[in-house]
Amino acid sequence: MASPAMANVNSAALADSDSLHAKRDTGLSLQNSNDVESRHVVLSDEIAAGVTDSAAERALCRKFDLRLLPVLAIMYLFNALDKGNLGNAQTAGLSKDLNFGPGQYNQIVGIFFVPYVLFAPPLAMLGKRFGPARVLPLLMFCFGTFTLLTAATTNFGGIFALRWFLGIAESAFFPLVIYYQTTFYRRGELARRLAIFYAASNIANAFSGLLAFGVLQIRSTLVDHPWRWLFIVEGSVTVCFSIFAFFYLPQSAAEAWFLNEEEKALAYRRIQVDSSSTVNEKYVLKESLRVFKRPVTYGFLIVEMCLGVPLQAVSLFLPQIVQRLVNDTVTINLYTVAPNVTGAAMLLLLAFTSDGLRIRFPFVCLGFAFTFIGFIIYAAIEDVHAQIRVAYFATFMMCWGTSAPSVLLSTWYNNNVAHEGERLTLTSVGVPLANLMGLVPSYVFQEKDAPRYGPALITTACFGATGCLVAGCLGFFMLWDNKRRNLRQGVNLTAKDVPTLQLRDGPWVEEFRWFL
Repeated sequence: MASPAMANVNSAALADSDSLHAKRDTGLSLQNSNDVESRHVVLSDEIAAGVTDSAAERALCRKFDLRLLPVLAIMYLFNALDKGNLGNAQTAGLSKDLNFGPGQYNQIVGIFFVPYVLFAPPLAMLGKRFGPARVLPLLMFCFGTFTLLTAATTNFGGIFALRWFLGIAESAFFPLVIYYQTTFYRRGELARRLAIFYAASNIANAFSGLLAFGVLQIRSTLVDHPWRWLFIVEGSVTVCFSIFAFFYLPQSAAEAWFLNEEEKALAYRRIQVDSSSTVNEKYVLKESLRVFKRPVTYGFLIVEMCLGVPLQAVSLFLPQIVQRLVNDTVTINLYTVAPNVTGAAMLLLLAFTSDGLRIRFPFVCLGFAFTFIGFIIYAAIEDVHAQIRVAYFATFMMCWGTSAPSVLLSTWYNNNVAHEGERLTLTSVGVPLANLMGLVPSYVFQEKDAPRYGPALITTACFGATGCLVAGCLGFFMLWDNKRRNLRQGVNLTAKDVPTLQLRDGPWVEEFRWFL
């Protein structure tokens, strides 16, 4: 039985929808009235966006920004820490202390990505069924627990098994966070919010270096090796914060404890006209799989694959890359801080600009270009100590190039899918696919190539160049298709002119316009 609050929200949304249709029928001018295409109209920005009170919307967004984003960002920070702390432990002698054989470190890095891909779609579906606000903290509790247990491992088999279970626990986390945010923010507001959230990953990588720098100074008889403290500290804090998040996060905007009834109605209406075709729609697998009937879907997945290699190369092997510049183990981790911090800054800059211009693909291409240039420069330098400034600057470009495309790419295809089930399905396949490509750097960064890692750097650069090319082709196709649709209908529509409540069937709807 629906709650009174929910009934008020639904009635307000229906009234708003009726109002939209009435305005279309009575208040909008038709173009080419004698033409068969005269039924297509140019929607005003105000009606298309469903704006009733821009000041109220800004106040609502501020509440979401202050109440949701910090908690989600902290959750993702711990997600990134628990996934990436292996590289810091490796620089402190993990392989040597646990008596790894040749290639076994690469195996424990690589095994993480297999369950990450296999379990992401089913866990994301469970997240849609029971609500991201409940499933996300449970996943966080699990991967925090597995991180804690890693501190107790004494051999290769133990850490190998825990990395498998860690992959399961982290698999649906990022797709569910993206989906969760699409139920609170409009399409044109999403990139900068996801960027703030995802910047936590860069901060995590930077903080990971600082944390490792501090932890490795500890001299204690409680543990036999200092790197164990990394897993103890990070795992403990992760578990504690997951308990808080479970009771804090609202199930949806319509049930947010920090909104009044008017704000809940406005939040519902915003998503109905500029994010989802049907808000809080029940997940139906057969309907959701229709997203794979669209050829553009496979273009997005190819770009995700190209993104995954440099993204995971930086996340997992930046300490090893920087190791070429310095010799001291503790200083190595400190040298990873600045590139990651500037990566977060570049991510925010490109995401805010992308939202302001309401365009995605040029910024995705720019990120891939940074990746390509950074890895090529670093690979081409023969004597890094003679050109240490240039070499270190190249590591900055690596971080710039892997941060921005990850957020903007996910935002780009979420902006173009109005059906909530299809959106979640595509994200739960695309994000894990990018992470699966972490298998490539896991096996091309070979110890025999250290410290230069020439083959690995060149391989990573090639994926960056390919991603830039494919994303550019995809963007220009969308630009061409929008112009073709406008010419055929005799109108001049863009993505912001068409409410998403009309776009359940995606590109098969005549009024559909690609969000570039």
